Amino acid sequence: MNLIRFNQHPANFLSELMEDLDKNFFTRQQENRGMMPSVNIRETEESFMLDMAAPGLKKEDFKINLDNNVLTISSELKTESEEKNERFVRKEFYFNAFSRSFTLPKTVDLEKIKADYTDGILSIALPKREDAKIAINREIAIS
Repeated sequence: MNLIRFNQHPANFLSELMEDLDKNFFTRQQENRGMMPSVNIRETEESFMLDMAAPGLKKEDFKINLDNNVLTISSELKTESEEKNERFVRKEFYFNAFSRSFTLPKTVDLEKIKADYTDGILSIALPKREDAKIAINREIAIS
């Protein structure tokens, strides 16, 4: 049996281990949970509104595509960090992406779709075509 000398004080080792556990386990768990953004969709007389909660991103991080009445919202995040010490070098990278697709109803005017990103909320206005707008209060004649 060979003995290996351990040059680090156990208290320092435990402190570093707990720091790594906290940084890598708990933080990554929260990041992964947050990367599939929640979406609220509401309908008004004039349009549909799609609100996606995506805090921490910038508007440049989003890619919004429309293909055959399917609206796709996606994003990719990449980060790298490097830490140098006299005993070791550690380089970590993180990559996460999401993509959400929505089939739009035929009543949406595809030419007038607008998007806005403010305070962590991506809002997409999906206006209805003029011929699809229905007055809620109307009288129906009896024949």
